[in-house]
Amino acid sequence: MKIKLFATLKDRAGVPEITVATPEQLTVQELRRTVALQYPDLAALMAQTLVAVNQEFAFNADIVKAGDEVALFPPVSGGHDYPTLLNITPDELDLNDLQRAVTTEHDGAVVIFTGTVRKFSGAEVTDKLEYEAYAAMAVAKLQQIAREMRERFADIHGIALVQRVGEMAVCEPTVAVAVTAGHRGDGAFEAARYGIDRLKQIVPVWKKETRPDGSSWIEGDYTPVKGD
Repeated sequence: MKIKLFATLKDRAGVPEITVATPEQLTVQELRRTVALQYPDLAALMAQTLVAVNQEFAFNADIVKAGDEVALFPPVSGGHDYPTLLNITPDELDLNDLQRAVTTEHDGAVVIFTGTVRKFSGAEVTDKLEYEAYAAMAVAKLQQIAREMRERFADIHGIALVQRVGEMAVCEPTVAVAVTAGHRGDGAFEAARYGIDRLKQIVPVWKKETRPDGSSWIEGDYTPVKGD
């Protein structure tokens, strides 16, 4: 599969186009991993790299087929220069990688919130959780939340919003929000709280709770309003 490169990625690879050995079709997430493995010089850029398939933005769960026109590039110019990492993923969360992906040389403060699978809730016992997402819409809503965070907290820098899907065991992280800023008083704490609260409100993700006596989907009680 031939992949067009632009801006930072083109400079890092030294060429405007690379060829990657892939199966006939794979997900965008799998494509990112494949590029990182076959072109190690690009690996560190994959977390914040945007993907376009047939000249349309593509997200991690989308399918890429042989013959598609594929391009990789950084966030487009004209906005802020700070990194934004948004992801719906079945992969385990590496908080060190997450922090590195969104921390810049301007940052002296990093706030990370993680949610985990809780075993005991009063008298109830949970054995595991399973998360499911409407992936394309979920990524779009993560983008919306990141925009809202920047509008409300003007002094923050990097943002990461990552939701896992699939089965997770007790004490395993399920979601992470990271916010960086120059100083601890620049709104990073407040922005991280806002980010997780909004994620729980408007990102289409559901969880199935498995208990000793059976399992059931847990539904929220927030009703979206116009603008959500």
